[in-house]
Amino acid sequence: MSRIHTTALVDPRAELDLDVEVGPYSIIGPKVKIGKGTRINSHVVVEGNTTIGEGNHIFQFSTIGSVPQDLKYKGEESQLIIGSYNVIREFASLNPGTSGGGMLTRIGDRNLMMMYCHIAHDCIIGSHSVIANGATFGGHVIIEDYVIAGGLVGIHQFVRVGTGSILGAGSMVSKDIPPYCNATGDRVRLRGLNLEGLRRRGFSRDRIDALKKAYRIIFQSALRTKEALQKARTEIPQTREVEHMIRFIESSERGVCR
Repeated sequence: MSRIHTTALVDPRAELDLDVEVGPYSIIGPKVKIGKGTRINSHVVVEGNTTIGEGNHIFQFSTIGSVPQDLKYKGEESQLIIGSYNVIREFASLNPGTSGGGMLTRIGDRNLMMMYCHIAHDCIIGSHSVIANGATFGGHVIIEDYVIAGGLVGIHQFVRVGTGSILGAGSMVSKDIPPYCNATGDRVRLRGLNLEGLRRRGFSRDRIDALKKAYRIIFQSALRTKEALQKARTEIPQTREVEHMIRFIESSERGVCR
């Protein structure tokens, strides 16, 4: 049985699984689906065509699934899908997709979204990431897995942030951030690899050394990007991480931070 506080307003058409907890004065809309074991604290609004997985914890004053802050949005039946075991802290806001971006905003699993962070329409967020206080993601942003975005980070629309990267507090990001990199500043610049993050995740010395060599060739040589990527492919043992970095850069449409 779900545990719904007597002051909460849960639409009878909403679908709540086993052991869902809804705190005082929270509002759950008619098209919302919530997986088992998810806890919703007081004064939370969950609306729109929103699906939330298992074991999430949503803290007070968050707004989940409210209409996008996009003047082109005309009420289309877009979606917000949130995975499992995420923590969404106070005053966070997550918007659904739009017709201009696939009609979907998707959040993966086991992310921490801290106070006042904002995930705009059509964003795709992977898993195991930390989005710190006040970080703001514009529409259509793609965040791969194991990313750390520091406090007050701002990410421009359509930017991609590669897996395992870290963005220093206050960074303003207008170009793609390659995987496994450390980037800070206004406007953001690369500061090397996210070595501490790689070590914490158990990357072997050989895999880290291969990434170091790739970074030096791609970002610290005088070669043009296409030549540098080809050199990295031919001269470095092709680990999965090196190949992912190369492919990420090759597929960039906005250009890559240097």
